[in-house]
Amino acid sequence: MTQASNGPTLPPTEEELSRARLELVVEGPVARVTINCPERRNAMTGRTWTTLAHIGQTLPEDVRIVVISGKGDIFSAGIDLGMFSPEGVDGERSMVSGLTDGTSTEAEVQDYIAGLQEGFLWLRRPDLVTIAAVRGHAVGAGFQLALSCDLRVLADDAQLCMKEPALGLVPDLTGTKPLVDIVGVHRAVEICLTARRVGAQEAQALGLAELVVASDELPGAVDDAVAALLATDREAATATKALLQQAAGNTLQQQAAAERGAQVGRLAALARGAAGR
Repeated sequence: MTQASNGPTLPPTEEELSRARLELVVEGPVARVTINCPERRNAMTGRTWTTLAHIGQTLPEDVRIVVISGKGDIFSAGIDLGMFSPEGVDGERSMVSGLTDGTSTEAEVQDYIAGLQEGFLWLRRPDLVTIAAVRGHAVGAGFQLALSCDLRVLADDAQLCMKEPALGLVPDLTGTKPLVDIVGVHRAVEICLTARRVGAQEAQALGLAELVVASDELPGAVDDAVAALLATDREAATATKALLQQAAGNTLQQQAAAERGAQVGRLAALARGAAGR
């Protein structure tokens, strides 16, 4: 298992997954995570995100590809708004009551949000390639979950929306950086502060989607992408993704040095393989 230090060692049980509104199927090198609450438009709660983190911490070591999708004809309508009620959702803590009644400090709420963010951060791991298969609406936290993935394959009915500012909130589930990295700060400001819907074709034009297909072709398109990714050597893929992730923050000279170091590591591994060691 691949897990963070002091993290869980066993994957979530079926009961835990059900309470978190998730399904998990692992077949060899491919893990498929499905948001499973179609009766509430696949709305998510804090438990959804902490369980996502648990999944990431306990994936079998041979998993290379993770596919995130939503049950039915929608990816996710975002956070269950019951999370903002005084009683929260299904025994989960409210997002606001602790600050309202003084039982939680701002630092404690920040720590709580940091725990929720862990459900999104692991999707950037260099040893994984993560794919969001988006059909219908991906709103707020749903949009941020898709942004956390390396690749976004959209059905032609997909609609992306960063709803948080319209609710008096900010996007806080790690979505602002990838959004700005992809579309630039000015377009990101426009998308977030108008909370408008970005359709699939515009998303592809902006770089928010790598591929747009007809809705009934989405599963096949995702399977084709998975097959193509699995055809690449895993160690080379991991090293390449790590290089690409640091490129934006490096100067040309720094990136060239990083490429040299990574290539030496690959050449050494190939040499060991050729020598049978």
